Amino acid sequence: MREIVVLACTECKRRNYTYTKNKQIHPDRLEYKKYCRFCNKHTVHKQTR
Repeated sequence: MREIVVLACTECKRRNYTYTKNKQIHPDRLEYKKYCRFCNKHTVHKQTR
């Protein structure tokens, strides 16, 4: 029951990463600190709908 989700940068709002997650284990939204190549720095990336 894995689902593909997209992570977007919170500063520039661009969609940079895709992940798969198990919705039964992690029902809430993902949030990671990842590198954004458009901002040229590490920023918080949140799951989009």
